[in-house]
Formats: sequence, structure tokens, C-alpha cells
Amino acid sequence: MKVYFVGAGPGDPKLITIRGREVIERAGVVVYAGSLVNEEILRYATRAREVHDSAGLSLEEIGEIFRRAKARDMDVVRIHSGDPSIYGAINEQMCLLDDLGIDYEVVPGVSSFQAASAALCQELTLPGLCQTVVLSRVGGRTPVPEKEDLKEIIRTRPTLVLFLSVSRLAEIVEVLRSGYPASTPVAIVYRASWPDEEIVRGTLEDIVERMDGRNITKTALILVGEVLGRKADRSKLYDRNFSHAYRQRG
Repeated sequence: MKVYFVGAGPGDPKLITIRGREVIERAGVVVYAGSLVNEEILRYATRAREVHDSAGLSLEEIGEIFRRAKARDMDVVRIHSGDPSIYGAINEQMCLLDDLGIDYEVVPGVSSFQAASAALCQELTLPGLCQTVVLSRVGGRTPVPEKEDLKEIIRTRPTLVLFLSVSRLAEIVEVLRSGYPASTPVAIVYRASWPDEEIVRGTLEDIVERMDGRNITKTALILVGEVLGRKADRSKLYDRNFSHAYRQRG
């Protein structure tokens, strides 16, 4: 018996990996994050005897599902939105599985930040402009360590992607303007890859005004950085004078 933590992707059910789909197809028990995961993913669960929506479950209740599955020697798929490694809350579940003596595996998925950059047709790193991407969030019910205060992490002006923070946009913009020029491009991507996906573009000077009146208070990413202006040096990758190094096959 084994528990598989599967990243379902950001919304579009076709963005799940082949590996993730295969694991879901053969699982006996499925536990999915109903408030975030597209329920069309459950169509792949053709052999599941039990399907549980974790939205209203406590960690202890999820643990009980794991215990029952172990007793019946049934594999469990725990489906998370995006990629489980980013704000996935899987660590406490894995600690629980360690205590229960149950083996587990993580199957990566497409993160919402990747879906957002794809929706924008945007590279997050550009030569001579920015080679660092920071994924973060502002404090809410779950606090952020003091060393990761927004004023600290923007010192080098990275390409910044903020999760779970759009409800505090005005406050965030005020802080960002202490580190980035007011002309810095900003994009808000709501429900990336879903049918009702929405994109709002602007700058630190006008993005709050552009968002005024829109009912976007969650399930959106804030992307900030000079790369969004797409003005950068040409990549060396396709320079005729650039020598490609290939690793020798053993």
C-alpha cells in the first residue's frame, strides 16, 4: 500500500502529467482538494472505491482514511492543486504517514505560476535583465517569517510572483514601490488555465486603479518585474558564436 501526492495542475485537467493520471487511474482511494482541484480530474479515477473531498476534513480525519486504506492494502491518491511542493500543505501529511509506517511518493504537477506565465506568453527570466524568480506571499492567517518580509526580498528587484495575496493588492503595491520604479510592469492572473481565466496588466503606478471594481479577491497571482516589459538582451542560446556543450553519454 502506498500514498501518492499528485499535483493536478492549475485547473485545466489536461495539464496533469501522464504519471499523475496513471496513478489516479489505478488508485483504490482518492482524496482531493475539492475547493481547488478541477473535478474533471476525477474522471480518471476509474477504479476508485472511495472518493473524498478534503475541503471539510481535518488532518486527523485524512489520517483515518489513510489507516483504513492500509488495513485493506489499497493505494491512496491525495490530489493537490498545482504542484504539491508549493503551498501544498503536504509536510504534515507526510509526517503523519511516517508515524503510521505508510510509504508515500510525490508526483509533481504544473504550478499556477507556470500556468500564469504561459497565459501571459512570458519568460520570467531574461538575459541582462533578471535571472532570479521569487515565489512568495504576504502574511495572513499563516504568518510569514520576518526575514521574508516583502521589503527584504525585493532588494534585488527579482521577478516576483505572489500567491494568496491579491486581496491586499493596494498595501502590497505601496511596499513594492519602495524597491521598484513606479513604471515596473505588473500582471494579475486570475484562475490561470481555467475557462474563466482573466488577466489584468498595468504598472505599479496604475494596477490598483485597473483592478478597481473587479471581483478578484482570491485565486489570483500577482506578477511583478521588468521582464514583463519584454525588453532584454538577446539570449546567447541562438547566437552563432555560442558553443553548445553536450554531456557525453555513458
